[in-house]
Amino acid sequence: MENLSAVIITRNEDQNIGRCIDSLWKVADEVIVLDSFSSDNTVAIALQKGAIVKQEKFAGYIEQKNRVLQLTTYDYVISLDGDEALSQTLIHSILEAKKKFKYKAYFMNRYNNYCGHFIKHGLWYPDKKIRLFNKHCAHWGGLNPHDKIVLKKNTIKKFLKGDILHYTFKTIDEHLQRNEKFTTIAAQSLFESGKKIHWGKIFISPVWSFVHSYFLRLGFLDGYYGFIIATQTAHHSFLKYQKLKRLKKQYKNSLLIIPNYKNIG
Repeated sequence: MENLSAVIITRNEDQNIGRCIDSLWKVADEVIVLDSFSSDNTVAIALQKGAIVKQEKFAGYIEQKNRVLQLTTYDYVISLDGDEALSQTLIHSILEAKKKFKYKAYFMNRYNNYCGHFIKHGLWYPDKKIRLFNKHCAHWGGLNPHDKIVLKKNTIKKFLKGDILHYTFKTIDEHLQRNEKFTTIAAQSLFESGKKIHWGKIFISPVWSFVHSYFLRLGFLDGYYGFIIATQTAHHSFLKYQKLKRLKKQYKNSLLIIPNYKNIG
């Protein structure tokens, strides 16, 4: 049986962190939590559960996840968010793979729980994620807050049966608040990347997001919550590009402000 490190980044996850760590101990040989100075009981619970806890100022989702990789002892790492946990089927699959890791990366489905209901359709399932990998062949990339694992060229990955159980939002209000926060971060990341985006995306992208989620990916089969999720997905897209447009306009206006130098003397 090969060794495996488990990593989590946290901030105020005391409602979830215990469940997350408990599931990881069933497959991992160490659990490391990188906390961003939580103001709740996250750190105390993590320590009680036997995790190694480090604290550093939050530098961004991608930056924190890459940082915690540097704290691990073993080559193979499994990474979860504080509001996630491993299903029993996935635990069994990881233990089988751990007997002798034959691949450099493994991916699995994420099963999202929304307002107490697991969502089985739409863009939320199957939500494939690479979360088990050799840290020398992978790093976290993407654009904040939407991080993703980037593998070295020609790295072969293997699918594992089972799900990451993701306990997302307990209420629709929480979803609305997260949309507001994450679209601000996403717009800033796009702005800093200098990526050129046609402004038609402000209107086209939300429509496509709703149609794709609710109709093409059968989100309507999840009933009321399927509709809410599709609507909020579209709203997220609209807010992101609208905020990006505002940032670009502010930047352009700042360039038009030319100092008025007057002759002195």
